[in-house]
Amino acid sequence: MRAHSSATAPPAIAVAAPDREGSGFGTLQAALGVVAFSLTFPATAWGLEGFGPWSLVAVRSVLAAVIAGSALLALRVPLPARRHWPGLAVVGAGVVLGFPLLTTLALETSTTAHAAVVVGLLPLTTALFSALRVGTRPSRTFWIAALAGAAAVLAFTAQQSGGALTTADLYLFAALLVCAAGYTEGGRLARVMPGWQVIGWALALCLPLTVPVASIALAHEPVQLTAHSVTGLLWVAAGSQFVGLVVWYRGMAAIGIPKASQLQLAQPLLTLVWSVLLLGEHLTVAAPLTAAAVLVCIAVTQRSRG
Repeated sequence: MRAHSSATAPPAIAVAAPDREGSGFGTLQAALGVVAFSLTFPATAWGLEGFGPWSLVAVRSVLAAVIAGSALLALRVPLPARRHWPGLAVVGAGVVLGFPLLTTLALETSTTAHAAVVVGLLPLTTALFSALRVGTRPSRTFWIAALAGAAAVLAFTAQQSGGALTTADLYLFAALLVCAAGYTEGGRLARVMPGWQVIGWALALCLPLTVPVASIALAHEPVQLTAHSVTGLLWVAAGSQFVGLVVWYRGMAAIGIPKASQLQLAQPLLTLVWSVLLLGEHLTVAAPLTAAAVLVCIAVTQRSRG
């Protein structure tokens, strides 16, 4: 196991421009989201010490929905306009259900270092989805830096896992695709509604599925409540599934989906640091070299203009 209604129609969100005045704060929020996400794999590994994969994913989604739903009810937030529900469904399918389930299944047989290849490729995949869905056109410099950063992260994570492909790879690459789709739709919707409402409504939309799945899974998978398993569950529910996505979507809305996604190039390296500190995994000397390359790529993508 170690191995997210008004009477008049809003502007078209497909062409909305990032808020440049708040770009600095937007970058900070997106970066905080990356830090929260970097703890997801180690926390999942902890959670798997006491829960089965289906139980862990379903219960985390229900707990996150309770947190988000409480906030939505307390603030009396009206239901989103009907035109936004298809996008929220994509967010729910990709971010609330697909990515957590697929990566949790992968982490049953994969180390967190090997699984980090997913988030290493996620920035590039998200930028591609954004170009197709939102119509963004990043510059050639942006793409070169993004590809270089992705290649550096892939090489590092492959070296960490000995370069061997595992049976978990299908789960990881499928998770990559569904998460990129969810990130793109979430960032698009966060242009017209607060980021916390995007993930909040997506979580609520999934409740008719996650509640019965949680009940069935808990009845059929063994549960062992330990400090690690409970802490891991609470983090992936509150930190990764809600708070992290709130600041992440706000960041994407402020600085644009492609540039925000490139901040995730640092996520695999952060995950590897947490893996050493929390799981006792071994970190090779390649880490600082890869970190330097990734930081250069992030700087280039943040300065380039689409």
